[in-house]
Amino acid sequence: MRGADGSTISVALLRGYGSVTVTTSLLEHGRYNRALMDPWRTAIATSDATNIWVRGHDITSLMRANTFTDAIVLLHLGRLPSAGERRLLDAILIGVADHGAGAPSCAAARLAASGNRQSLSAAVIAAALEQAARDGVAADATARRVVDDALKAKRRLPGLGHRVHTTDPRVAALFDMARAEGLAKDGVGFMIAIEAEAARRIKPPLPMNIDGALAAVLYDMGFTPPAGRFIFIIGRVAGLTAEVAEEHARERPMRITFDVQYDGVPPRAE
Repeated sequence: MRGADGSTISVALLRGYGSVTVTTSLLEHGRYNRALMDPWRTAIATSDATNIWVRGHDITSLMRANTFTDAIVLLHLGRLPSAGERRLLDAILIGVADHGAGAPSCAAARLAASGNRQSLSAAVIAAALEQAARDGVAADATARRVVDDALKAKRRLPGLGHRVHTTDPRVAALFDMARAEGLAKDGVGFMIAIEAEAARRIKPPLPMNIDGALAAVLYDMGFTPPAGRFIFIIGRVAGLTAEVAEEHARERPMRITFDVQYDGVPPRAE
């Protein structure tokens, strides 16, 4: 790539700082002032290639032994709730869940939804399994067809791949729990077949991610395809609100400052 002065900059020298990417050569020439770009810091969650920790707790242990309300308190307060706190927070969440389609927030959501009916990733499982059931085709054969179609169209396989994890630890925990409860059925089997077929044909292999796992389990529980995204949003809001609260508590306002390079038309003589 080329810099503002026309010099060639190797992509290998790109470095990421928060939400902006700068280059080694520009850093060395002092164009970017690191004092203006505070390093990101958090006490909420961290991860590596095969693990996720929330406030020091392994996420798979939390998934197996705790409730969503526990996770909300842990994210925001850094500790697990007492039994009384759990019941009270459950009551609060139930109380604010909905109170009619006429509420401004509900009306805004329904208005947006009425004009946005795009296909969701979870629908792939439902559509493929319904077709397989009609045709009497096994999950493995259906998985091969889905991977074939994706490769030919150069389309991303939904539910596979992760930018951090080589193995998403949440997948095995979720599937183990589904099997233990007798709820792992065609959806789980199909996603496992998709992962295996993709691993056979795509290198490096793409691990199943939490999107694929929750889509499979929710399908087996009888949820409609859009539920995959909706349930994800419900859970993700707990973490996002904790991140915003931490940003407000620990960091100064407008701390994310960086140079912007203009590459449009030069000023015109008027």
